[in-house]
Amino acid sequence: MMTRAIRIHETGGPEVMQLEGLELEAPGPGMVTVVNKAIGLNYIDTYHRSGLYPLPLPTGLGLEGAGLVETVGEGVDLAVGDRVAYCSAGFGAYAEAINLPAVRLIKLPDGIDFETAAAMMLKGQTAEYLLQRTYALKAGETCLFHAAAGGVGLIFGQWASSIGASVIGTVGSPEKAELARQHGYRHVINYNTENVVERVLEITGGAKLPVVYDGVGKDTFEISLDCLQPRGLMVSFGNASGSPEPLDLQTLSNKGSLFITRPTMFTYTATPEELQRSSEDLFARVLSGDVRIEINQRYALADVQQAHRDLESRKTTGSSILLPQGLS
Repeated sequence: MMTRAIRIHETGGPEVMQLEGLELEAPGPGMVTVVNKAIGLNYIDTYHRSGLYPLPLPTGLGLEGAGLVETVGEGVDLAVGDRVAYCSAGFGAYAEAINLPAVRLIKLPDGIDFETAAAMMLKGQTAEYLLQRTYALKAGETCLFHAAAGGVGLIFGQWASSIGASVIGTVGSPEKAELARQHGYRHVINYNTENVVERVLEITGGAKLPVVYDGVGKDTFEISLDCLQPRGLMVSFGNASGSPEPLDLQTLSNKGSLFITRPTMFTYTATPEELQRSSEDLFARVLSGDVRIEINQRYALADVQQAHRDLESRKTTGSSILLPQGLS
């Protein structure tokens, strides 16, 4: 079948992404064709486009989407017409249709529509593994989460709050601070006007924290370490401001025998069983109302360059999606 997809032939800025027509082959064994109804936009997509996380070229972009199964290959436990979502099935989600391995697709429950699914799978499963498995956050504990008004941040704040944890969030503006408060953050620090470490100590009465979740990278790395109590855990899961400087391990000793990890969602959902459990936990939180998915930006697929510009300039909040059929 003929379809259209965003492709890059070289790495660089948003201008390297082009909408191209291509012939999609019939799905082979274990594969299905999914017609996308909505596509998720994630910060990691900019790393693939820029070359920070290199991919073989030319390549498609995008990891997350939701749609209908159009065609099935041999040995597939899915049927034509099934509603599915994905976020770790391979690259190329920025497309009208895509062939994907069936084992990496998740059937959608009736209460979750395509746009919500495309906006929540990667960010929601990231929040799941961060607070349930990288560090098992407990009721009564206090943690710090950077970029609280972002897509992962808004989900994390609600989820952590629902289990009785107290979350301190950092943001870059008063508007984002208010948004974070509306999504479960007990305290919010504006890093442009306040000293983050000093404010954390004020909030906690002088105590430091057992865990810090840092998806920002270079701009916040030292701050995160300085907010940790002895034997605390630094969870560095992203580089939105660029990669941190190389770390001298003696620093961890000097700051109190600290731990540090650099996790990825793909490792935490590597097996079909882990992927299914993570998805089910996320669906349960959304269907119960503990977590609301905020889609604050919608773009036509053809407008993907502007979508990346907005994402990288920190103009976006919550989740953003691309719509293959265009804006209604």
